[in-house]
Amino acid sequence: MNVPGSRDIRVLHVEDDADFADGVATILEQENDRFVIETATDAEAGLDRVAEFDPDCVVSDYDMPGPTGIDFLERLREDWPDLPFILYTGKGSEEVASRAISAGVTDYIQKAAGREEYELLANRIENAVAQHRAERAVERSEARLRTVVDNIPHPVFVVNATREYVISNPKHAAAHGMTVEAVEGSNAESVLEAAVYEQFDADVETVLETG
Repeated sequence: MNVPGSRDIRVLHVEDDADFADGVATILEQENDRFVIETATDAEAGLDRVAEFDPDCVVSDYDMPGPTGIDFLERLREDWPDLPFILYTGKGSEEVASRAISAGVTDYIQKAAGREEYELLANRIENAVAQHRAERAVERSEARLRTVVDNIPHPVFVVNATREYVISNPKHAAAHGMTVEAVEGSNAESVLEAAVYEQFDADVETVLETG
């Protein structure tokens, strides 16, 4: 049953055996009614469908006529570097797994007989999409924070326990005659004058000890 407010999970399944792909789609949609499954029968069609369908996850066979599933993954990564991609194949070997990992595969599952296979695939798809969506949410949150911090008309910075600047806004960087890019990632000891850093270091230590 759908959770109120939950989003559909759009899945593109690339598989040269159209009957098998249709069967997998039916079972996956039974496993999770948030799944919306589209299919393509080869890598070229898969690339076209990704652009049109905008899937949340791609599931692809490895051994197909023309480009293999890994060839498809490598081409997909040129324009969609973070899109979850699960290689779902009957051809398993260390070489295939190694190539898949090098190409940036999200997960790797070997086809097997039995309902458990589809339960596993459904879980892996759901987990991959959930993680991807969470990462995108964090990125959006960080982008909003960056916008707020950069527009504060006073020096603002965040420093970690090792005295490295994690965030510096333009006013703070300008106060040190530096750019934001130069300050962030630098240790405060390399930015501040020695006498100033000594007090700064003591202040940071007090904060860490007392909270």
